[in-house]
Amino acid sequence: MSAPKVAEWRTSLANTPEQVGRCCSVMRELRPHIKAIDFAARVLSQQNEGYQLAFLELDGVVRSVAGFRILHLLFSGRTLYIDDLVTHDSDRSRGFGAALFDWLVKHAKEQACEYLTLDSGVQRFAAHRFYLTRGMDITSHHFQLKLN
Repeated sequence: MSAPKVAEWRTSLANTPEQVGRCCSVMRELRPHIKAIDFAARVLSQQNEGYQLAFLELDGVVRSVAGFRILHLLFSGRTLYIDDLVTHDSDRSRGFGAALFDWLVKHAKEQACEYLTLDSGVQRFAAHRFYLTRGMDITSHHFQLKLN
């Protein structure tokens, strides 16, 4: 299947409950533990903490979604941190993820960020290849301790 022309794609920030809700089915491919009924409220609540949700759509259909925030970190300065980046399964390898990633890079530069960073599950080999081809480097390991 050939990729649509970039001019046909539109990337926007989801600022309304309706826009956030339109992103739910794509986001749940990456975060299936989040119930659809809770999704919009959860995203809108996190927006109070700086979380932003960008989405790429074609023909009125959301194809790719990215949750991110801009942080000031001691080790990297002003940083756009990507919490979530996912493309609808049926739309993978059509250029939507790359276009959304490129939009995030541009947005980070416009926001005077020094770095763009993300964490990726160790089992997500295809995602790792994607990030490496986009010029990212593997610079650390992420550790966590479940408290409950």
